[in-house]
Amino acid sequence: MRLSRLRILIGRGIMYFLLILLAVVMIYPLMWMIAASFRPNVEIFTEVGLIVRNPVLTSYVEGWRGVGGITYTTFFVNTIVMVVPTVVLTMISSYFTAYGFARYNFKGKMIFFSLMIGSLLLPQEVLIVPRYLMFHSFGWLNTYLPFIVPAAFATHAFFVFLLFQFIRGIPRELDQSAKIDGASSFRVCTNIILPLCKPALFSVTIFQFVWRWNDFFQPLLFINSVRRFPLSLGLRSTIDMGGAVIHWNQVLAMGIVAMVPPTLVYIVAQRYFVEGVTMSGIKG
Repeated sequence: MRLSRLRILIGRGIMYFLLILLAVVMIYPLMWMIAASFRPNVEIFTEVGLIVRNPVLTSYVEGWRGVGGITYTTFFVNTIVMVVPTVVLTMISSYFTAYGFARYNFKGKMIFFSLMIGSLLLPQEVLIVPRYLMFHSFGWLNTYLPFIVPAAFATHAFFVFLLFQFIRGIPRELDQSAKIDGASSFRVCTNIILPLCKPALFSVTIFQFVWRWNDFFQPLLFINSVRRFPLSLGLRSTIDMGGAVIHWNQVLAMGIVAMVPPTLVYIVAQRYFVEGVTMSGIKG
C-alpha cells in the first residue's frame, strides 16, 4: 500500500512539474513583453530577463499619443465600433439560423446544411478577391460595413454549427410542453430555447470578439484611412510611421493595452465558454 501511494505521489509530482514548466514556457513571452514595456528603448533587445534595472514609466503615456496626431483613443473607438455590432449581429443571426436547422424540417434542409458545413472547408483567402470586388461595387470600402453587414446574415458557419449542436442537445419535450400551453413557435424560440443556449452564445461571443478584435488582414484590405484604423492597424502604423527610430517600448506598451479587453471578456465569460464548447460536442 505504501509503495502504491508513493508511486501515485511521484506520478502526481512529475505531472505537476511538467504542467508548471509548460505554463512558464507559455507565459514567459507575455511577462517579457510587460517587462520590456518599462525598459528604455536601447535595452529591449539586449535583455532577456524579467528584471528591469532602469524602469521607464512614460512608455504608456507617450505610446497613447499615437502617430500623426491620431491617438490610441481613436483606434480603440474604431475597434469598438467595428467589433461590437459584428459580435451582436453574429449572435442573433447564428442563433436563429441554428434554431431553424435544429428544430424545423423543410425541403432542401440537408442540402443547405451540407453547403453550410462545406463552406468551413473553403479557405477564406479564396473569398478575398470576390468579396473585395463586391464591397467595392457597393461603395463599402473604407467603412466598417464589410464586417457588420455579413454578420447579420449568419455568414460564419462555425458559429451556426456550434449553436446547432447545442440546440440539438435540448429535449424537444420542452418545445412541445410550451406549445401545449399556447406558446407560439417564436415564443418557444426566444423564451424557452434562447435562455438555455446562454453557454453556447457566450462561446460565440468570445470567439467572434477575439477574432475580430485581433483581425489584421481584412481591415488592411477594406480600410485605407488611418483615422478609421482599428487597433491592429494602429499598432502597425506606429511602426511604419515612427520615423528613423522606432520606440519599441511604446509599441509593446500599446500592445499590452490592446490585449486587455479580450482578456477581460474571456475571464468574465470563461465558465460559460467552457460549458458551451463542451455541451456543443455531446450530441453528434
